[in-house]
Amino acid sequence: MPAHPEPLSLRPLAFTAEEIREVVALYASNPAYWRAAGEYDPESIQAAEVEADLKGEVATEGGEVLLARDGGGRLAGIVCLLDRHPKDGLPWIGLLMVDGRSRRTGIGRRLAGLVEERFRGEGLSGIRLAVLENNPDALAFWTSLGWYEIDRRQDLAHDRPCVVMHKPLA
Repeated sequence: MPAHPEPLSLRPLAFTAEEIREVVALYASNPAYWRAAGEYDPESIQAAEVEADLKGEVATEGGEVLLARDGGGRLAGIVCLLDRHPKDGLPWIGLLMVDGRSRRTGIGRRLAGLVEERFRGEGLSGIRLAVLENNPDALAFWTSLGWYEIDRRQDLAHDRPCVVMHKPLA
């Protein structure tokens, strides 16, 4: 990672055709994730399906989709958040994905830090997420950032085995 990393900004997805094309390209740059997740065919990710899924995220009460851009305006990642889970009252990260060509450059770590900082600034005590059990790289990533396992259960949307993780923000 460079000594002075390029700044990242987080902005809500505006659902323009160009943004959806950028998100589709970002998704396509992560074929291993989509093979493990089973939500999209990594060889044929359809813009209309991505747009519909992301509109569903923002239609959920407290849901938002944020695009992360580098200093040059290039899409570096996407973050889907739920500001308060109905069962535990804590914020959840539903998806944090960086451009596949930028993996292991520190962008994911910085995005996670921006999300944590935001919720810490709101005075919240912790944050949660679920990692697919068949995604050991993601489990290692989140563990390296201080997250720890609190439960194992099926995800609600697709009935996949997941590791529920928590990070205290205090």
